[in-house]
Amino acid sequence: MSDPRIIDIELDQRTILWRNADVEQERRIAIFDLLEENHFAPQRQHADGYAGPYKVRLGVEEGRLVIDIGREDGTPLETIILGLARFRRAIKDYFAICDSYYQAIRAATPQQIETIDMARRGIHNEAAEILKERLDGKIDVDFDTARRLFTLLCVLHIKG
Repeated sequence: MSDPRIIDIELDQRTILWRNADVEQERRIAIFDLLEENHFAPQRQHADGYAGPYKVRLGVEEGRLVIDIGREDGTPLETIILGLARFRRAIKDYFAICDSYYQAIRAATPQQIETIDMARRGIHNEAAEILKERLDGKIDVDFDTARRLFTLLCVLHIKG
């Protein structure tokens, strides 16, 4: 039986060096939305035919994204490691636009906030497409799952 979805996701707390209330809220929303609805199907066939659901742990080690994938009972299945070079610009741009967005929420007009939010969504969408490309052949994810995973990848990159 196949159940290609994430049922639990954890971030490597050693990787997260600093977070504020805005970042914490983004993390909570991304995890909630991800667990509510996602498509996550590792492409490697396992000897026993296991095909989900999955427990996932995300971390960053030596400049690489580490995706530890486990069975529903927590036993390890596989680890996917992706270089992060292609994400550096997207992460930097996303941090910059999010900072502008958080400042705008506190002081800008609704039209200014909407303009910044549209730019933020655009960067987020582009980054999700890059993540889908990088996972191609390793893990099949839908667009919304890729967006939420990118948000969590950004949380892992926050420096004080």
